[in-house]
Amino acid sequence: MKKLFIAVPLALCASVAVADELQAKVEEMMLNSFKANGIASLDRQKQDEIQQACSSPTPPDAATMQRLQAAEMAKIQWPADGNYTGGDWKEGQKIAASGRGLTWTDKTPNNNGGGCYNCHAMDPNEVSEGTIGPSLEGYAKLRGNGEEIVKYTWGKLWNSKAYHACSDMPRNGYGGILTEAQIRHVMAFLFDPASPVNQ
Repeated sequence: MKKLFIAVPLALCASVAVADELQAKVEEMMLNSFKANGIASLDRQKQDEIQQACSSPTPPDAATMQRLQAAEMAKIQWPADGNYTGGDWKEGQKIAASGRGLTWTDKTPNNNGGGCYNCHAMDPNEVSEGTIGPSLEGYAKLRGNGEEIVKYTWGKLWNSKAYHACSDMPRNGYGGILTEAQIRHVMAFLFDPASPVNQ
């Protein structure tokens, strides 16, 4: 019985060492497999703390999640003029439907799109909508346009990790996927009563 108690920790240590070695090989392979091209640079392979925690085989514990979310909340850039929804919903619709953005063939980080339809239903007439995220049909119609929901929506678009550290939704504003002006257009698409989202 004594030998069993000694063998089990040794086996666990060996498996952890093998896993660490495998992880190091994977990281080396990733670094060697990709080349910088256009605006797609190799710095995209560097994970920040939240990406490391959320791609770990063991999900972060509650305290870590709270700490990470608080740090992400501090990264949200709120509109300086307080204008959250003053964009053009038609432009927001184009951004939501566009899958362009941050690829090596793009000339700058600003000729991008949101790709919102990849994960969400928004316009009830859309023929190709995603189901990974919740449906956003009737967004403002169902939720209203009070200060709390408007501010939450802006924050979620800017940095989704502030509300759920391991959210699948990209950090659109913080990650440079969408500019402040583009987010304002998407906000209009979600909140404007004339938008097809709210019909």
